[in-house]
Amino acid sequence: MFDFEEALKLIAKQTILCVGDLMLDEFIYGEVTRISPEAPTPVLAVRYSEFEIGGAGNVAHNIAALGARCIFVGLIGNDDPGLKLTNALAKFRGAIIPDLIVDKARQTTRKVRFVSEHHSSHLMRADWEIAAPISAESEASIIANAQSALPQVDAVVLSDYAKGVLTPRVVRAIIEGARRLGKPVIVDPKGHDYSIYRGATLMTPNRQELGAAMHRPVTTESEIAKAAADLARLVESEGVLVTRSEEGMTLHVEGHAPLHVPAYPVKVRDVSGAGDTVASVMALLLAMQAPFEAAMRAANAAAAVVIGK
Repeated sequence: MFDFEEALKLIAKQTILCVGDLMLDEFIYGEVTRISPEAPTPVLAVRYSEFEIGGAGNVAHNIAALGARCIFVGLIGNDDPGLKLTNALAKFRGAIIPDLIVDKARQTTRKVRFVSEHHSSHLMRADWEIAAPISAESEASIIANAQSALPQVDAVVLSDYAKGVLTPRVVRAIIEGARRLGKPVIVDPKGHDYSIYRGATLMTPNRQELGAAMHRPVTTESEIAKAAADLARLVESEGVLVTRSEEGMTLHVEGHAPLHVPAYPVKVRDVSGAGDTVASVMALLLAMQAPFEAAMRAANAAAAVVIGK
């Protein structure tokens, strides 16, 4: 049986490489007291604003918060949001080691949410992004930075938000490099062509992503289990962990019966970030040679904490 108490003592010794789409999450808070005379839209009287490290950067943040170290490879533009992210990552003082490519031809992905404090609701979101593959030059830089980090790490997370960093060329180079060194690769996928992730150790799609990738509805537990098994064969992975929001998780490991675990009974406030948490915890536990089932149960508990905040 896996010893979780001993694992907790070893977390600080783990280093995880995370590669993916970094973005700046901004929140502008205020009160809506009137409707605009110019158009039938609410007017937000702004009180304050704040920002967070988002996208794949949230995986790095989670790994650092759990007490481990994360080498983060990503891309920003030569702009103010990129500078904010650079400064925010630097504040982790070695818990996160950022290795960022600056692409002057792209803008940093930025998502701004306008929030009504009184109603605790999002009024709208504005996005600044270029959701297209990065240039060949940036691909080469991402690959070089990731490959130089691989000998130093215990596991790899590919956090794909479909913003262009994780191109087929980048994904293939990192997975092949990690497998040559015997490092587990955890993929939080996006898109419809999961064949680019072939050779990953573990895939962690949510139910909607799984259905889109397999081009069929996955609603019942049996449908989810069958689709997860088919995905594992497609990408030649050792396991597939499907996150199902308030319904828990389903784990497929080749040669074992599918395992369904219910979610912890918490009041769901916000499911965003749960997938990043699952990928972070799975990477840390698999880095310490935890069995898939033990790692999944830890990730399920961690996800409950995040969505209940």
